[in-house]
Amino acid sequence: MAGIGAEIVAAPPRRRDGGEQEQQRRRLSGLGERDLAALALSAVSAFAIAWLFLTVVLGNSSWVETAILTYPLFLATYWFVSREMDGPLLAGDRVMAALVASAAIAMAVPLLLIMTYLVYKGLAGLTPHFFTQTQQYVGPLSPATAGGASQAIVGTLEMVGLAVVMSVPLGFICAVFLNEIGGPLRRPVRIFVDAMSGVPTILAGLFIYAVWVINFGFSGFAAALAISISMLPIVTRTSEEMLRLVPQGLREASLAMGASEWRTTWNVVMPTARSGLITAIILGVARAVGETAPLIMTAFGNTLMNANPFSGAQAGLPLYIYSQIRESSAANIQDRAWAGALVLMLVVLGLFATARLTSRLSGRAAYARAAEAAVTPTMPSGGNDE
Repeated sequence: MAGIGAEIVAAPPRRRDGGEQEQQRRRLSGLGERDLAALALSAVSAFAIAWLFLTVVLGNSSWVETAILTYPLFLATYWFVSREMDGPLLAGDRVMAALVASAAIAMAVPLLLIMTYLVYKGLAGLTPHFFTQTQQYVGPLSPATAGGASQAIVGTLEMVGLAVVMSVPLGFICAVFLNEIGGPLRRPVRIFVDAMSGVPTILAGLFIYAVWVINFGFSGFAAALAISISMLPIVTRTSEEMLRLVPQGLREASLAMGASEWRTTWNVVMPTARSGLITAIILGVARAVGETAPLIMTAFGNTLMNANPFSGAQAGLPLYIYSQIRESSAANIQDRAWAGALVLMLVVLGLFATARLTSRLSGRAAYARAAEAAVTPTMPSGGNDE
């Protein structure tokens, strides 16, 4: 049976002069030169119609009104042109592809603009010693390139690392309970996890302040506890959805071969959902790494290096950015804040890239082991060779 991307018969067979039957075939995937030309001409035609209607008929037009009217006209024109060329079935596919591509562009353009502006503003205060020096000898009148934020970078990495160590195993265990084990507590636990997903992070900071900071003082570990509370529901819900996508036939096959339920979950279900579980970790880190409110009441901030997260106040990049903006509206201090924001973005991108690379390498290693086991001949357990 051919796949979805295979060639399909798009028109009934027709006879050539020699009596042979010829079939016209089209591809569902990819755009040829004719399709690209139809796409471009449909966009130009839609823009021209919208501009003429707003200018000639209404007598007034703006770029916003023209763009709003052009888009539905473009979809209608593109559908009509595709229907005349390839039929209504493929025309619907082309229009839906245009809608999806438009949504992707609408989401990517603002993100690209934000990242570009952040790089533009952050490079003014970013120097090599920004990663190696602290703010010990930096004052309000110091230039933007004075000092660095090494204490905040180290603090952020330690806080996020501790939060991941605490929240990820708990989130995975809770997801396995919700999806694989169940029982009468499944519904209350799921309601509790859903409720925690909407809790503001400042409440997590207040809770840790009342329970931990008042008794043991400010520390990076207290901030990690608050961050882990914010990460836990995200990791749990995402991991549950990823485990739910594992085919039930894999579980049934493992159980039919005599494996226990926990071994099926550990050796079959979890490896199958590996990439999804890593995505859950990434989403949890993305939720927590930029939070400032919990750090104010738990880590408190520090201008000096404190590499011990279990003792004393500790700095973090979000708290560093907040403190630099709060101190003054001077341009040099704002440049340091923009530089800290740029470094925070680079740290997040680095963590994401590392997680993705680790997932890909582990997946390739597992595939290689499976392929090696498949080609390795199995020797008989007993008997003599004849």
